[in-house]
Amino acid sequence: MSIHPRQDKEKATEIDWAVWIPVERATLLFVVRDGRILLIHKKKGLGAGKINGPGGRVDPGESPWQDAIREVEEELSIHPLGVTAAGMLRFQFLDGYRLLGYVFRATDYRGNATETDEAVPLWFPVDSLPYSRMWADDPLWMPHLLACRLFEGYFVFDGDRLLEHRVEVVRRLEI
Repeated sequence: MSIHPRQDKEKATEIDWAVWIPVERATLLFVVRDGRILLIHKKKGLGAGKINGPGGRVDPGESPWQDAIREVEEELSIHPLGVTAAGMLRFQFLDGYRLLGYVFRATDYRGNATETDEAVPLWFPVDSLPYSRMWADDPLWMPHLLACRLFEGYFVFDGDRLLEHRVEVVRRLEI
């Protein structure tokens, strides 16, 4: 299933998520510890300039779990510990791009979070997140991540502008 840019953007957002197929898969992994969450200021790639969790595109032959850990190691020079699946995010962009995101949570890490050519590590209190500098969908599902509730989210974007969304708490995830 694909969606193509149209003049009538209301109709463009009518997606049958049951048959929706992503173009790419990616991960996000958040370390949440002692009432704080480790985020990054992303330097390049999708979301450059925004604050987000470390992560990236899943490489061929790699599981989302493996990718999430590898991306954190590459972007922050740390190894996440106590990693669990937290959610799944489906993103449809009006230009036709479709991304399936796997969200993970870690309770600790080994090493020292350091700046790399991809990211600057930033710690924030969980009750004071910089949502104005994050993707528009983040405030809709991040509370579930922080409350350790499994979730699935469905989002339609036109560039950076969120047009439509649905977030559901679920009992289990198919990762």
